[in-house]
Amino acid sequence: MADIPTTLKATHAKNDLQKDIYILKQLVTRDFKRKYRRSVLGVVWSVLNPLLMMIVMAVVFSTIFAQGRNGSVTPELYPLYLIIGNVTFTVMSDSTSQALMSIIDNSSLLKKVKVHRFVFPVQKVLFSLVNFGFSLIAVALVMLWFRIMPTWHLIWLPVCLALLMVFCMGLGLMLSALTVFFRDIMHLWSVVITAWTYFTPIFWTDDYIHAMPSVVQVLMYGNPMYNFLNFMRQIFLWQTNPEPVTVALCAGWAVVMFLIGYLIFHKLEHRFILYI
Repeated sequence: MADIPTTLKATHAKNDLQKDIYILKQLVTRDFKRKYRRSVLGVVWSVLNPLLMMIVMAVVFSTIFAQGRNGSVTPELYPLYLIIGNVTFTVMSDSTSQALMSIIDNSSLLKKVKVHRFVFPVQKVLFSLVNFGFSLIAVALVMLWFRIMPTWHLIWLPVCLALLMVFCMGLGLMLSALTVFFRDIMHLWSVVITAWTYFTPIFWTDDYIHAMPSVVQVLMYGNPMYNFLNFMRQIFLWQTNPEPVTVALCAGWAVVMFLIGYLIFHKLEHRFILYI
């Protein structure tokens, strides 16, 4: 963290907003360099990783669990169904898992430099968006391999990503604030993410939801990540406009989660210095 305070002193930002934007850029750049430092393939791993995961999961779940051989998803569409779900869910899981430790990891900077504390969890979410950009290359390669041509419905992609970012920022703000006071959250969250993974139709098709009890169906359809995955699949896989109810649910979850995260973070942030 020694390079950040020096950089901050050198900046001539005219107001707090410009200063926050500048810090965000520096932190995202720092994380990007750290992630791919001493890596032979570098950023290529951000493309290879979702591709390799898709191949492994497609083989396992299509052969052992018969996914993609029944229901609405055909064998030709299942790899694309899988990779879209995987890269979208990864944005949430990676950004929140990194955000929850962001205040603690930057404690030395917070003690030395006057900076808005929300910058650190927000930066982790923005960094996950950068990684998602590389993952889209993998999605494009899968579409090219299976000769699935993109359509104009992809103009909805920025809308989906914006709502997902707001949702993740709210979740990240809440987790980062609570982790300062309750360190056990960092261990508990990994369990939550694992459970959330299995309760979200990433590798299993959502046809199974119709066979579930009505109470479970409500929980499944109310799952925020189910709606974000559904949004992405509608524009990439099914090549249609997203259903109004899907957009409404994504927007609702984004607003509610951001408000909860902001209120918790704002209430606790003045006490951070006593616990970091």
